[in-house]
Amino acid sequence: MRIAGEPAFVLHARPWRETSLLVEALTANHGRVGLVARGVRSARRQPLRAALQPLQHVRLDAVQQGELAQLRSAEALDAAPMLAGEAALAAFYVNELVLRLAPRNDPQHELFDAYAAMRVRLGDAAAPLAWTLRRFEAALLDALGVGMDFATDADGQPIDPAARYRLDPEQGPRRLLSDRGRADRSDAATGLALLALAADGEPAPGTDDLAGLRRALRPVLLHHLGGRPLRSWDLIGALGRVGAEAPGP
Repeated sequence: MRIAGEPAFVLHARPWRETSLLVEALTANHGRVGLVARGVRSARRQPLRAALQPLQHVRLDAVQQGELAQLRSAEALDAAPMLAGEAALAAFYVNELVLRLAPRNDPQHELFDAYAAMRVRLGDAAAPLAWTLRRFEAALLDALGVGMDFATDADGQPIDPAARYRLDPEQGPRRLLSDRGRADRSDAATGLALLALAADGEPAPGTDDLAGLRRALRPVLLHHLGGRPLRSWDLIGALGRVGAEAPGP
């Protein structure tokens, strides 16, 4: 199968053999695609290699041969966001999440659009990083068909803004009926935060709502990751980037 003029975002690239790269890309019409980019590490193909950096928006041509496609050409469509600090960690986290959860060669148009919007927000210093990530996590789950209604609990009742909820990966928000201690609330989100996520409206700053969403969504993501944590979570923890604005718990 020939893939021609396909818009894509580069998720990951690593050296393969002496002069080639193995590339993972999220495409507009073919989903996540694995690519072999032969000879791109040679000096004369530096422009092509530059276009295969993570987060880069490209137009590519390839020929699908079995599990991996053979990359024929790739053209950068814009300049990838120049990220540093927590924004760079966030990009690493998002790309790893997509690599682990999105199946290969399965068109995911909603995921492609959500990734494009997330990429724009990552490059906007005024966009709150934590909210950008929570929105993307929810959109990713929806695109993969495992999302949940954040406005209604698992019993079909409207979310109470004043209550706290734990997210069941299969059934959705479950209201906490007691408040016996911090341990009971460690992975719970406020109803107000869930309603904000449902309405795509950022929770009020200066509250625990964003941090609560992060803590509540992690077990859901971990469930769909088959119980295997992300490397980026370990990296973020090791660097001491733990807090409401950090991309991982």
